[in-house]
Amino acid sequence: VQLVESGGGLVQAGGSLRLSCAASGFTYSSYIMSWYRQAPGKERELVAAITAAGDRTNYADSVKGRFTISRDNAKNTVYLQMNSLKPEDTAVYYCNRVLGITRPRPLDAWGQGTLVTVSS
Repeated sequence: VQLVESGGGLVQAGGSLRLSCAASGFTYSSYIMSWYRQAPGKERELVAAITAAGDRTNYADSVKGRFTISRDNAKNTVYLQMNSLKPEDTAVYYCNRVLGITRPRPLDAWGQGTLVTVSS
Protein backbone atom coordinates (compact mmCIF):
# COMPACT_ATOMS: atom_id res chain seq x y z
CA VAL A 1 0.00 0.00 0.00
CA GLN A 2 1.26 3.43 -0.92
CA LEU A 3 -0.40 6.75 -0.12
CA VAL A 4 1.27 9.90 -1.42
CA GLU A 5 -0.06 13.26 -0.30
CA SER A 6 0.63 16.51 -2.12
CA GLY A 7 -0.63 20.04 -2.53
CA GLY A 8 0.32 21.60 0.78
CA GLY A 9 2.01 24.94 1.14
CA LEU A 10 1.95 28.36 2.73
CA VAL A 11 -1.24 30.38 2.35
CA GLN A 12 -2.70 33.46 3.98
CA ALA A 13 -5.76 33.24 6.18
CA GLY A 14 -8.88 33.21 4.04
CA GLY A 15 -7.11 31.50 1.18
CA SER A 16 -7.60 28.09 -0.40
CA LEU A 17 -5.60 24.97 -1.11
CA ARG A 18 -6.41 21.65 -2.75
CA LEU A 19 -4.71 18.56 -1.42
CA SER A 20 -4.37 15.31 -3.37
CA CYS A 21 -3.61 11.78 -2.27
CA ALA A 22 -2.59 9.18 -4.83
CA ALA A 23 -3.21 5.63 -3.68
CA SER A 24 -1.84 2.34 -4.94
CA GLY A 25 -1.36 -1.24 -3.82
CA PHE A 26 -4.98 -2.02 -3.03
CA THR A 27 -8.41 -1.97 -4.65
CA TYR A 28 -8.95 1.75 -4.15
CA SER A 29 -12.57 1.85 -5.27
CA SER A 30 -13.56 -0.59 -2.52
CA TYR A 31 -12.46 1.51 0.44
CA ILE A 32 -13.59 4.50 2.43
CA MET A 33 -10.89 7.15 2.22
CA SER A 34 -10.10 9.86 4.71
CA TRP A 35 -8.01 12.89 5.51
CA TYR A 36 -6.45 13.42 8.92
CA ARG A 37 -4.26 16.21 10.25
CA GLN A 38 -1.79 16.67 13.05
CA ALA A 39 -0.90 20.10 14.33
CA PRO A 40 2.30 20.71 16.31
CA GLY A 41 1.96 19.36 19.83
CA LYS A 42 -1.46 17.87 19.17
CA GLU A 43 -2.84 14.44 18.42
CA ARG A 44 -3.76 13.41 14.91
CA GLU A 45 -7.44 14.07 14.20
CA LEU A 46 -9.95 13.15 11.54
CA VAL A 47 -10.72 15.93 9.07
CA ALA A 48 -13.03 14.21 6.56
CA ALA A 49 -13.98 10.83 5.15
CA ILE A 50 -15.77 9.69 2.00
CA THR A 51 -17.40 6.38 1.15
CA ALA A 52 -16.10 4.13 -1.60
CA ALA A 53 -18.81 5.29 -4.01
CA GLY A 54 -18.45 8.90 -2.96
CA ASP A 55 -22.08 9.15 -1.90
CA ARG A 56 -21.54 9.91 1.79
CA THR A 57 -19.12 12.13 3.61
CA ASN A 58 -18.23 12.91 7.20
CA TYR A 59 -16.50 16.08 8.40
CA ALA A 60 -15.00 17.31 11.62
CA ASP A 61 -17.10 20.13 13.04
CA SER A 62 -14.15 22.49 12.78
CA VAL A 63 -14.04 22.23 8.97
CA LYS A 64 -17.70 21.83 8.03
CA GLY A 65 -18.74 24.33 5.39
CA ARG A 66 -15.11 25.15 4.51
CA PHE A 67 -13.56 21.85 3.39
CA THR A 68 -14.81 19.40 0.78
CA ILE A 69 -13.57 15.85 0.32
CA SER A 70 -13.96 14.16 -3.05
CA ARG A 71 -12.51 11.22 -4.92
CA ASP A 72 -11.81 10.04 -8.44
CA ASN A 73 -11.92 6.25 -8.54
CA ALA A 74 -10.55 6.19 -12.09
CA LYS A 75 -7.42 7.97 -10.89
CA ASN A 76 -7.15 6.30 -7.46
CA THR A 77 -7.01 9.75 -5.93
CA VAL A 78 -8.78 11.47 -3.06
CA TYR A 79 -8.88 15.26 -2.76
CA LEU A 80 -9.42 17.80 -0.03
CA GLN A 81 -10.52 21.25 -1.15
CA MET A 82 -9.85 23.68 1.68
CA ASN A 83 -11.42 27.13 1.56
CA SER A 84 -11.52 30.01 4.05
CA LEU A 85 -8.40 28.67 5.71
CA LYS A 86 -7.60 29.73 9.26
CA PRO A 87 -4.31 29.72 11.16
CA GLU A 88 -5.65 26.87 13.29
CA ASP A 89 -5.80 24.72 10.14
CA THR A 90 -1.99 24.68 10.14
CA ALA A 91 -0.95 21.03 10.32
CA VAL A 92 0.50 18.11 8.45
CA TYR A 93 -2.31 16.50 6.47
CA TYR A 94 -2.43 12.76 5.84
CA CYS A 95 -4.70 10.47 3.89
CA ASN A 96 -5.55 6.88 4.77
CA ARG A 97 -8.04 4.22 3.92
CA VAL A 98 -10.35 3.49 6.82
CA LEU A 99 -13.05 1.20 8.09
CA GLY A 100 -16.30 2.97 8.89
CA ILE A 101 -17.58 6.37 7.81
CA THR A 102 -18.94 7.53 11.18
CA ARG A 103 -16.04 6.51 13.41
CA PRO A 104 -13.26 5.79 10.92
CA ARG A 105 -10.46 3.44 11.89
CA PRO A 106 -7.25 3.86 9.86
CA LEU A 107 -5.92 0.75 8.18
CA ASP A 108 -2.45 1.67 7.01
CA ALA A 109 0.78 3.13 8.28
CA TRP A 110 0.92 6.88 7.93
CA GLY A 111 2.77 8.40 5.01
CA GLN A 112 4.85 11.57 5.09
CA GLY A 113 1.84 13.82 4.72
CA THR A 114 1.78 17.30 3.27
CA LEU A 115 2.33 20.43 5.34
CA VAL A 116 -0.25 23.20 5.30
CA THR A 117 0.74 26.49 6.91
CA VAL A 118 -1.81 29.27 7.23
CA SER A 119 -0.47 32.67 8.14
CA SER A 120 -2.55 35.30 9.89
